[in-house]
Amino acid sequence: VQPVESAGGLVQAGGSLRLSCAASRRAFSSYAVGWFRQAPGTERETVACITWNGGSTYYADAVKGRFTISRDNDKNTVYLQMNSLKPEDTAVYYCAADLLVSDYDLANQHKYAHWGQGTQVTVSS
Repeated sequence: VQPVESAGGLVQAGGSLRLSCAASRRAFSSYAVGWFRQAPGTERETVACITWNGGSTYYADAVKGRFTISRDNDKNTVYLQMNSLKPEDTAVYYCAADLLVSDYDLANQHKYAHWGQGTQVTVSS
């Protein structure tokens, strides 16, 4: 499974942006998927994650109430809806997937084996 992120973009603070993560293989619907981000000079951090059936989700405290992760398994796609964006949300956003991530490890980026190339999101003040 090779996840592919949609294009990010430049948005003003307070604006919204939706990222998508898609894979061509039907098996993607069986994978846990996470969104992670890395700003310049910082370590990559977990943003939001979702189990294969959407039954469990995880959000970092920094994005709770602003970001929503969801999935459409019929389309082999996971979405990250980002609202009320802040300049500190500026980062390269990565989608990652794995078949074997447990609910317990959902937020652990080291448990994800399949990574997209990343997409730049820039929020201007």
